Amino acid sequence: MRSTSGRALRGIGWVGAWFLIVTVVVFIVIRLVNDLSNLTAGTLPAEGEFDRRYAENPVLAYLHILPGAVYLLGSPFQISRRFRSANYERHRRMGRVVLAAGLASGVMAIVVGVVMPFGGFTETSASTIFGIYFVVALVLAYRAIRSGRVSHHRRWMIRAFALGVGVGLIRVVIGVGEALGIGIADSFGAAFWIAFVVMAAIAEIWLWLRPDLEGVPAT
Repeated sequence: MRSTSGRALRGIGWVGAWFLIVTVVVFIVIRLVNDLSNLTAGTLPAEGEFDRRYAENPVLAYLHILPGAVYLLGSPFQISRRFRSANYERHRRMGRVVLAAGLASGVMAIVVGVVMPFGGFTETSASTIFGIYFVVALVLAYRAIRSGRVSHHRRWMIRAFALGVGVGLIRVVIGVGEALGIGIADSFGAAFWIAFVVMAAIAEIWLWLRPDLEGVPAT
């Protein structure tokens, strides 16, 4: 019975995680389409402060967006037991790329939140606090695996992963706000706090429910 409930919990978790990842990827594609037309023409959006920020700061924006996409698309395989068990050497090689991409994106998330916030201080504070937590989680995960503490490594990677997919939840929260008649300018900063607090809490609940997280031998 416990095994069945554990499989159901993992299934729900993966469905939710992939939904949020796909949400982020869709918005990245939309972002690229919108920005490329302006960047190639050397123009700025005629209206809309949100889109204008990206056209005015493309280097900062894409130093965050592109590594973030690599992290989000690679990290599910890194924490997947099935993938890790069948492809351990590939898991280790991919891990270096995913970790580096995550660190780059996390640091730039803090920079973007400070330099070009759309949600004002509310966004800046959330980006800074949770950006630091995300980076620290990845660093601690790396230190743990280097010292052979596989369980600690996995737990910190799960915390980082939850915050990473939290970007997708931000979009969902903003969408719900718009459906309720709340404009993006009014909901943007609050969406950061809501999404990251919720995802950080989900990570801790997940870890509490699964104290016996499986690992693989460190070599």
